[in-house]
Amino acid sequence: MAADRPAPTPPPRAVPDDPERDWTAPGVYEVRPGLYRIPLPLPQDGLRAVNVYAVRDGDAIVLVDSGWAVPAAHDQLRRALRALDAGEDRISRILVTHVHRDHYNLAVRLRRGNPHIRVGLGRGEQPALRVAQGPVTEPWGVLADQLRREGAPGLAKELVTSVPVDHDPADWADPDVWIDAPRDIALRTATWRAYPTPGHTRGHVVFDDAARGVMFCGDHVLPHITPSIGFEPCPAVSPLRDYLHSLRLVRDLPDRMMLPAHGPTGPSVHARVDELVRHHDVRLRQSAEAVAAGAVTAYEVARLLRWTRRERHFDDLDVMSRCLAVTETAAHLDVLAGTGQLRATAHDGVRAFEAV
Repeated sequence: MAADRPAPTPPPRAVPDDPERDWTAPGVYEVRPGLYRIPLPLPQDGLRAVNVYAVRDGDAIVLVDSGWAVPAAHDQLRRALRALDAGEDRISRILVTHVHRDHYNLAVRLRRGNPHIRVGLGRGEQPALRVAQGPVTEPWGVLADQLRREGAPGLAKELVTSVPVDHDPADWADPDVWIDAPRDIALRTATWRAYPTPGHTRGHVVFDDAARGVMFCGDHVLPHITPSIGFEPCPAVSPLRDYLHSLRLVRDLPDRMMLPAHGPTGPSVHARVDELVRHHDVRLRQSAEAVAAGAVTAYEVARLLRWTRRERHFDDLDVMSRCLAVTETAAHLDVLAGTGQLRATAHDGVRAFEAV
């Protein structure tokens, strides 16, 4: 008599997406006919997962964003493709909303094994990509300098000494196509529109699929959190000004279903944009009040503010979140200085702000 054998693992399958369930749960979730959400895990990241979207394009698969190039994410993507009766060889294009590693790096590795894949990225990401392609002379060097400039040398030291940098220049190879948004993206069976939405990064883009009534928002419009502003190797002159302008641009477009990179899908991009604008209006007022109360640097202002939806104190945040808090506060102070509500000066390489 043959020995008992374990039952074979059933093949994965796609199921309807449910925004009320845990959005990070592994699986393949059908959002619209031929459009699927695939959450992939993130290592050492409070966000826990990133949504990659797979779209049937004839007999090919188009991905929007790709995930972080770690084995767990790659394996999960392979399983998800099997649920769609596809493999990596069926991927024709990967359209990336922005250059952060949880969106871009796995695209580079997928292309390495399948050279026919064409990767697209916003042209505004070129300066950041050039930095990433170079050698690491100091861990977090550019960003640590930014923190020192905002009056946080101790935090800069903590970042450099406690947060490891896993850097392989090969993971930052150029895309096949630099997307000069706004422009049409011609797929085999549809035409999307790419719009420039700088702010979270200088070259962030969103993709509008008018036929399905959806917008692939990347990190520009997120349902539960506000995207970080100003924390990148080559920050813009005023990243928050750019971000608010990008929110207005998206608000002026026809409303779409929101397909975010982090969090569940939502019925209205416009509704969430309105919430984000209100949040930053409040944050600008709070930042101005902190300066009026005697705070001088972005670091000092950040320590007076509350953070996350839980209204946490600055000192209760992890080191990376504190860094993000300082750079985001600096972005708000820049907007206030640009509109004449504050005066900005520099002393010994440290920026200072005072009420006008």
